[in-house]
Amino acid sequence: MASGGSSLFCVAGKNVLITGGSRGIGYMIASTFVERGANVLITSRDSRACESAASDLLSLPRPPPLSPLYPSPLPPTTSHDMSSESKSSPPSSASTSTYVHHVQSNVSTREGCKELANHVRRIFDGRLDVLVNNAGTSWGEDPGYDMNGRESGKMNWGWDKVLDLNVKGMFYLTRECVPMLQRRRVDGDYAEEDGNESSYYSSSYSSSHSSYSSHRRGVDDPGRIINVGSVTGLMPQDAPTHAYDVSKAAVHHLTKKFAADLAPRGITVNAIAPGYVLTRMSKGLLSTWSSTKTTTKEEEEGGRREMGHNLGKNVDNNGGMGMERGESMDGGLGGMMPIPLGRMGNTEDMGGACIYLSSRAGSWITGVILTVDGGLVGAAKIPLSNL
Repeated sequence: MASGGSSLFCVAGKNVLITGGSRGIGYMIASTFVERGANVLITSRDSRACESAASDLLSLPRPPPLSPLYPSPLPPTTSHDMSSESKSSPPSSASTSTYVHHVQSNVSTREGCKELANHVRRIFDGRLDVLVNNAGTSWGEDPGYDMNGRESGKMNWGWDKVLDLNVKGMFYLTRECVPMLQRRRVDGDYAEEDGNESSYYSSSYSSSHSSYSSHRRGVDDPGRIINVGSVTGLMPQDAPTHAYDVSKAAVHHLTKKFAADLAPRGITVNAIAPGYVLTRMSKGLLSTWSSTKTTTKEEEEGGRREMGHNLGKNVDNNGGMGMERGESMDGGLGGMMPIPLGRMGNTEDMGGACIYLSSRAGSWITGVILTVDGGLVGAAKIPLSNL
């Protein structure tokens, strides 16, 4: 069982919002936080998927309660479907004994982001420690360089869909959540210094956990924002995913802009850029890379087509970039895939990076794009045959 106690990497008791957390990379991140004692709120456009994911999260091992900071596991979960509620009437405050929450939401619009922020305020009593902007969508289509100006009819729709959710939605939700994440007043003073230190960091917790008693919230434990980018925002991939790739490059730059803006408010902003992770989307390429020592041009093209086809699906978890819950896949590649470390990414890789950026260990890091890709971007060799 994972330990959520006092340590450099402790996240026990932190309030964490993860958009697109019902599957894929979002679920990987959510499960890692739950197993380490955090209070997690996941969102998805699909209310049933969200409810199912929350149920699965409750079955995960979790460290024993430590103090009032760490809630009792009964009752364990709350659900809020925003599609059936008035915008002006957020759900009643969730019990302090809950640690898994799920909300149906659409964060591709400004209105949807405002509604979600209202839910977060009520569920977490106005205090958010970590925002993980993971919700994303993908779309792929031949750019039509040889179509003499003709368009398929889906191109404008595809670009708008991707940029609305992956970039604009991230901007709007972050803006709405800043007041809940802020650890300093605009004048630079720490919130605790005005006599209003949150009871969340209670004396009963501090007395037994020096990692919190010696590091005041806002001084050594800033609010955290983690954006999920992609290696495709750092380097072009051989697939017709122009809108998705450009959106992830925008996510990376927006991360740096936010980091500069929000540092005076006591908030760190970083991004992870996952590489190839065990997903349904990656199955075509995985089978191609691992099945034979030498792949033909036709086999490689087939893998790219399947990847492009899957990227065209309307999904809510960064293009399906994360293994479906309960699905088992072999991530060993037999040296075939161009990943120096020889395997695809998994839950520990995605979740571990976020735990690091959310804990005391990552409190002095901001404006960073952390590639989590097995060396694909930074350590892959260029075959001599390609020169």
